Amino acid sequence: MPVARLRRAARESVSGLPREFWWLWTSTLVNRLGAFVATFMALYLTLDRGYSASYAGLVASLHGLGGVVSSLGGGVMADRLGRRPTMLVAQSATAASVALLGFVHDPVAIAGVAFLVGLSANASRPAVQAMMADIVRPEDRVRAFSLNYWAINLGFAVSSMAAGFIAEFSYLAGFLIEAGMTAVCALVVFLKVPESRPVRGERDQGDGVGLGTVLRDGRYMAVVGLSFLVALVFQQGSVGLPVAMGRAGFSPADYGLAVAVNGLLIVVLQIPVTRFIEHRDPRTLLVVSSVLAGYGFGLTAFAGSVGVFALTVCVWTLAEIVNAPTQTGLVVRLSPVHGRGRYQGVYSLSWSLAALVAPLISGAVIDRFGARWLWAMCAAVGTVAGLGYGVLMRRLPREESIVPTREGPVRAAAEASGQV
Repeated sequence: MPVARLRRAARESVSGLPREFWWLWTSTLVNRLGAFVATFMALYLTLDRGYSASYAGLVASLHGLGGVVSSLGGGVMADRLGRRPTMLVAQSATAASVALLGFVHDPVAIAGVAFLVGLSANASRPAVQAMMADIVRPEDRVRAFSLNYWAINLGFAVSSMAAGFIAEFSYLAGFLIEAGMTAVCALVVFLKVPESRPVRGERDQGDGVGLGTVLRDGRYMAVVGLSFLVALVFQQGSVGLPVAMGRAGFSPADYGLAVAVNGLLIVVLQIPVTRFIEHRDPRTLLVVSSVLAGYGFGLTAFAGSVGVFALTVCVWTLAEIVNAPTQTGLVVRLSPVHGRGRYQGVYSLSWSLAALVAPLISGAVIDRFGARWLWAMCAAVGTVAGLGYGVLMRRLPREESIVPTREGPVRAAAEASGQV
């Protein structure tokens, strides 16, 4: 009976989603399976090339800066050129720049190419999220975003393990493998993923949505600001936690063991937890997940062993599992159909900025006041974000219906929702 129940739950988790979504999901999984560079870039620069830790940090910052710029640029391209062309350009450019990064040796050239990698790699995210919103029925979007997030983490877990073995053999091989896998993503999009950008009718030809429109949308920008606060908290899992554990006398292997719980839990729990939350009030989910994230990191102040650190990781990972698909679904709900790319781009910007700011904040706080103050700040920030979501989400607008597209590839999704 339990086996039959699990099979039924699995079928229900993946049923009802259009074929185009699964090809997009496959492209995401392949992309993350080949994400080696982010894992071993610092080791490559310091151990293989002999550069300083400061230089490695500079390269990482430039990579993040590229992501900040492309968050907005990718959103504009997704609305103007289309989701599919944006993904093809971004993935092709990523494949070329990652391959080039493996061959350049001059420090200035490495820094410049790292910026290009960040610029191109992040440009496809708004297009992917906008396309999923286009082709998936409103009632299925949280489940679809959750499945995509699951693919991201499954791919990252596998690639992280593989990166260590590949680095021992050849760092260049890692660059070339990632370039090849990214090229495969572009090929999947080219062959199997049709355009989904909604067609404008005569009545809305003049209703253009520019970046100014997004920035003047006070309610949406408040949500983006809250997303930035939550992202600052989650970023501490990769920036504040390893530093704090190191200063407390724990080894890199101890940190790796504790943080590995994050990826494992997401792979195991993301789908069943999504089944539990997908039809629940997003306001409650975001309030609870924000507070849970803050206090999950706050509990780190009391950790004195690897086991206790791992338990705190369990707490904030559960918050991440709930927050990620719910937040993405909220962004779609607050976005006009013809401006989804730009709105998704500004949302992605909140995470890119957090990736830039979080290392600076965590380092300064730990150096001046100690790690316990950092964890107390995480609890405070999570509480503020939770209160903010509670206030802003008292009245949510109705979700917009699926709109027929230029090439008609998502007709199945429209038919499934009774619109065709």
